[in-house]
Amino acid sequence: MRKIILLGYMGCGKSTVAKTLSKNTGIPFVDLDQYIEQKTKLTINAIFEQRGEIYFRNLEHLAFVELLNSPDRLIIGLGGGTPCYANNHELLIGENISSIYLKASIETLFNRLSLNKSKRPLIAEKSEEELKEFIAMHLFERSFYYNQAQYKVSVDDKTIDETVVDIVAVLA
Repeated sequence: MRKIILLGYMGCGKSTVAKTLSKNTGIPFVDLDQYIEQKTKLTINAIFEQRGEIYFRNLEHLAFVELLNSPDRLIIGLGGGTPCYANNHELLIGENISSIYLKASIETLFNRLSLNKSKRPLIAEKSEEELKEFIAMHLFERSFYYNQAQYKVSVDDKTIDETVVDIVAVLA
């Protein structure tokens, strides 16, 4: 069964867009991080703290493959770093897979992330200038992986509903 994979940097709207897309299409949405948390009964932060990033990335890869091999139609929302590790970017193209990069500018990401920095441990302590630089550096490092997606949908200056309409159009 077909899988729709949403990927992009934190703050691009993967989870929010996926929930609306799921509601509009009737295809269930699975957030990869939440799926891992349910399976391990640990938060992502706890996994990082107790076992480290390499352990987490391996777990993440196995969970991603498991979801891709599921017989169900699914919308899968990846973590911001998922495509960049364990050759996960190679899984973005395949039979019955539609991968979509929700592309956001540095400005859009900065505006969104600065509103709820405290909820994101990776950026909670950064000043505005540090945050902008952090986003720019990460986007540069990750762009190769994000651009492996079959489709790119810009989220800049768009509502959730407008973004969903754009996704539905590229999938048609």
